[in-house]
Amino acid sequence: MKQTRLLKILAAVCAVGLGTALAQETTTTTSTNPVTGTTTESTVTSTGTIAAYTPDSDYITFRSTTDTAPVKYYYSKDTTILDPEGHTVTWSAVRPDLPATVYYVREGDRMIVRKIVLSKPTVIEKKETTTTTTKP
Repeated sequence: MKQTRLLKILAAVCAVGLGTALAQETTTTTSTNPVTGTTTESTVTSTGTIAAYTPDSDYITFRSTTDTAPVKYYYSKDTTILDPEGHTVTWSAVRPDLPATVYYVREGDRMIVRKIVLSKPTVIEKKETTTTTTKP
């Protein structure tokens, strides 16, 4: 009885931890070298779906999970867009509901996108059948 309960609790904790790890890997580290005075910032990645993109704006909205609100990620002319094979593509490839991984750094209260890697969208195959009835 105790082993079953412990296994259920352990499985639930692992499932929550795995879901969180898949949604976003946060490894933000900003450090300053005391000798040189240089500041190093690390990139954070977030995996999810592009919620909205307007070509005339300076941001995309991105949703890491379906049950969370979309978050604004700001981009610049230096932001790189890559297809699933790693080839550079134009902004015309970015569209809503497209799975992607966003690589960004925090600057103040903004998240500045350095790179977006587009994923292949899930393809749902739709089959139609037609039945014809003829009267004798």
